[in-house]
This record gives sequence, structure tokens and C-alpha cells, in this order.
Amino acid sequence: MTNLSVVIPVFNEAGNIGPLVHEVVQHLRGRIAFDIVCVDDQSEDDTRDVLTALKAEVPELRVVVHHRRSGQSAAVRTGVKHALSPWIVTLDGDGQNDPGDILKLLAAREAGNPQTRLYAGWRVDRKDTSSKRWASRWANRIRQWLLHDDTPDTGCGIKLFERAAFLELPYFDHMHRYLPALMQRAGWMTVSVPVSHRPRGSGQSKYTNLGRALVGIRDLMGVSWLIHRSHVTAVSEVNAGRKP
Repeated sequence: MTNLSVVIPVFNEAGNIGPLVHEVVQHLRGRIAFDIVCVDDQSEDDTRDVLTALKAEVPELRVVVHHRRSGQSAAVRTGVKHALSPWIVTLDGDGQNDPGDILKLLAAREAGNPQTRLYAGWRVDRKDTSSKRWASRWANRIRQWLLHDDTPDTGCGIKLFERAAFLELPYFDHMHRYLPALMQRAGWMTVSVPVSHRPRGSGQSKYTNLGRALVGIRDLMGVSWLIHRSHVTAVSEVNAGRKP
């Protein structure tokens, strides 16, 4: 069993995924046993060909392909299901997350509370357009007001979490943007860790500010409902002759 699985969802990232995979190898090989799971969500460019060629160069790489386009949350979940490790780190396929920050998240876990099941990246110096930064800032404020998840940047793609805890969470499209709130709903602690952020190497963003906002409103209402309707109950096993 490996100690860490790196899950990377990709859609039309032929120009970015190769350098990103090599960076992951550069930072992790010799430091920790790992595998990389790239999930191709029915790319329309040469992403799958690039990944196939990479497999010959990177023995840690595994490639999983969706038979139909299903979205980023589905790709993340597919990757987690195929992962070999009890702990997962996710990266966006556009290369804007720095794989060097994986070590920073691992260090935070080593120093963290055993009840913490999610270490979420926090982009303190975003390299996005001003309109995207503005939209994200307001989205985070609204989310905080509704969910109280104490997370300054829930949309950051680099996250470290326990596989078993993730697979117990309710699944829905776009759930990857609400992992801190969902983990807290399940009774686990979460921590935000400052990480770096880089400009996109090639290609273009798959989201627009308006489209993300429209979907986000509906998702926020749903997650808020889940939180208010949930109850975490502590349990213990009864031993012979003793009450818990």
C-alpha cells in the first residue's frame, strides 16, 4: 500500500498535465511512497494521448477514463475510489496548484490534531484575473455567512484528506467546493494551510463567473440544508459487565 495518492481530475489539459505530473514526481519520489491517479473526464483535445505516453515514463502514474463527461466532482470521486492510499491529495489539472505544497500539507498533518481529516489549501496570493478574484471573494463571504465553515478559500484545488472520511460524505455535483463544511458536518476537524498559486500554463478556464455563481447559489442552499438536518452521535462499544 502506498502512503499517499495524488488525484488529478483533467479535462482538456494536454498542455499542462505532463509538466504537472513530472513536478509531482520531482517533489515526492524518494520522500514518500505514492501513486498518481489522473482521471480524464472525456477530454476533447490530446490529453488522453499525453497521459498514455506519460505512463511509459512515470511508473507511479495510473490513468482512469470516464466513459461520459461527468464533471470535476465526479472525477475527484472516481480518483479517490481508485486510489491505493488511505490519504489523498488533490490537484487541479491546469497546473495552477504548486505540487511543492504537497509537502507543506503533509507537514501540517504530522503536526495536526488526530481528529483533523482535511487540510485545505488557502491561496494567499492568487494569480487569477481581477474579476475572478472579486467573484471568489464575494462567494467565500456568502458561503461563510451561510455555512460557518471557517475556511477562507474552499475553492482551492489542492487538498489533503483521509480517503475513508471522504467516501462517507454525501455525493453531489460540485461537492468538491464544499469539502470543509461537509467534513465538519461529519464531525471532523478541518485546517486551512497557506499555499502558493500560479498562472495557468496553457488553455483556458472551464468556468465563467456567472455560471459558477448560478450553480453556487443552489449548492449553498443544499449544503446549508444538509448541515441543519444532520446530527453527529458519539458511539462506543459495550464491554461485558460495563456500561459505556
